[in-house]
Amino acid sequence: MSNRQLVRIRRRFEDSPIRGYVFEVGPKFFLLAIVSDRIWLDGFECLRIKDVLRIESDPYADFAETALKKRGQQRPRKPKIDLESKQSILLSAQKAFPLLTIHLEEKDPDVCHIGKICAITKGKVSLLGIDPRAKWESDPDEFRLSQITRINFGGDYEDALHLVGGDTVG
Repeated sequence: MSNRQLVRIRRRFEDSPIRGYVFEVGPKFFLLAIVSDRIWLDGFECLRIKDVLRIESDPYADFAETALKKRGQQRPRKPKIDLESKQSILLSAQKAFPLLTIHLEEKDPDVCHIGKICAITKGKVSLLGIDPRAKWESDPDEFRLSQITRINFGGDYEDALHLVGGDTVG
């Protein structure tokens, strides 16, 4: 993080590594700016520290950073995300970005939930979902905070859903 270098992170839920820049480390989560496999900046994610198997310098960092530069992309500014708790991550990310993606990878590693937070109470988050057609669900779903393993925001997919689906149900 202090060297501002591109890293590869291997996690227990994924077969391939995640590439990005670590911006900040909190008590249980850290903030990463994602560099996609197609060598584009693709938003941010907060990952649980305990799920990391290995973190190392990206052996192809020179190539990736040169490609980003030639595409007019540079290391993004760090968003104002409070890493103190899952609740503070969700609330601060919701203030900075229109949609959030939450993952409950221990329960189902192949499913994510995208939407807007309606409330956080009694260890649960209420999320009004937006589906893959960019249609808002009619009722929010509740998820236990303790089951959340990863939180994404500001990525291409979330942005596309927001562009098509808008800010509110309707």
